[in-house]
Amino acid sequence: MLARIGIAAAMLAVTGVAQAQSPAQMRVIRTIEVRPAFKAALAELDREHPRWIENIVTLTEIPAPPFKEAERGKAYADMFRKLGLEVSIDEVGNVLGLRRGTQPGGKAIVVSAHLDTVFPEGTPTKVRREGDKLFAAGVGDDSTGLATQLSLINAMNAADIRTPSDILFVGTVGEEGLGDLRGVRHLFTQGAYKDRIAAFFSLDGNSTDEFTIGGVGSKRYRLTFTGPGGHSFGAFGLVNPMTALGQTITDLYKVQVPASPKTTYSASVVGGGTSINAIPREAWLEVDMRSESAAELARLERQFLDIVGRAVAGENAARSTAEGPVKVDIKLVGDRPAGATPRDADIVGFTTAAYASAGITPRYSSSSTDSNVPMSLGIPAITIARSAQGGRSHSLDEWVGTTREPALRILRLDLLSVLAVAGYR
Repeated sequence: MLARIGIAAAMLAVTGVAQAQSPAQMRVIRTIEVRPAFKAALAELDREHPRWIENIVTLTEIPAPPFKEAERGKAYADMFRKLGLEVSIDEVGNVLGLRRGTQPGGKAIVVSAHLDTVFPEGTPTKVRREGDKLFAAGVGDDSTGLATQLSLINAMNAADIRTPSDILFVGTVGEEGLGDLRGVRHLFTQGAYKDRIAAFFSLDGNSTDEFTIGGVGSKRYRLTFTGPGGHSFGAFGLVNPMTALGQTITDLYKVQVPASPKTTYSASVVGGGTSINAIPREAWLEVDMRSESAAELARLERQFLDIVGRAVAGENAARSTAEGPVKVDIKLVGDRPAGATPRDADIVGFTTAAYASAGITPRYSSSSTDSNVPMSLGIPAITIARSAQGGRSHSLDEWVGTTREPALRILRLDLLSVLAVAGYR
């Protein structure tokens, strides 16, 4: 379990419209904007826009199903090497590319995107082009984030931009689903850089006016209910694990949760049974619970576990246990910590100022991304857009827009924010 630092209070009012950035932060952004090197970097982003699209396609078409990101990781490591980074692949499969700063030995800034997709092995990944849109499973989430990282690195190289801080670019594993943020957890708790990270950017999501400063926590359970089973006619009257499962779902959906901080639950996947004419020996259920607040999530989890216990006890009291009682195996399969980056953190202020320089008042939001882990540890972290346009994430007809102007606008905002936090002036 990761440490949580003041999360309950911090999450109470994390979302909303951005507050004004400080004058000092705005001055830093204006200083960077007028530098010839920054203008040269923007010109490189424009010139290499077709390469950004090409990289999206290339990465999307290398399958990266849950827990099987190695092939894409190897290809991504090669892309990092070609850009001159110091590259390694850690014990869990994260791809690390270090771009050294001018003040070695200090804290590093991390910029990351995730290698994995939600789609199981065998899902088609061939990209289809229709005008300025690319369609494929995982084309946006997060193949485009990976490609955006490559474009930022290339632009910095082409313009010979050197930041005071080291920048560690990372392709993480296990961001999606039951991956349970295993890549970024390793980075911050066991990895070689775990004590050197000062701030963290995740490139994930499509937006022109929003970035994430709140991490939605989650608890995910798999419940396996078992009983003696028997013939549906001959053994009628014996306890039935399916009944305890059904009662669990029914009572869960009676739980009232707050709208703010937003708290949710879902009975998501069920299975079990042997035959239509048999009392099942086993039935299983997967449940997802989420909240912007660690305290509310913990409260919901306690209510849920109490419901499970009462459902099992109720079934054993209602029917015969002569051949054995109903039991339940409770397995926690996902535990994403909640967290938040304060609005007055430099990473938020500089990014807000970057948006303001483009005439945008950004909206602050909460989501579940790799940023959850550093947020929960008190390390300043935000999730910024990988692209301006996209939709249907986690579906087979997922798409990302590649129109030049909005895409370059997001790349500019990302680059400006990262450079400011990395100390470039």
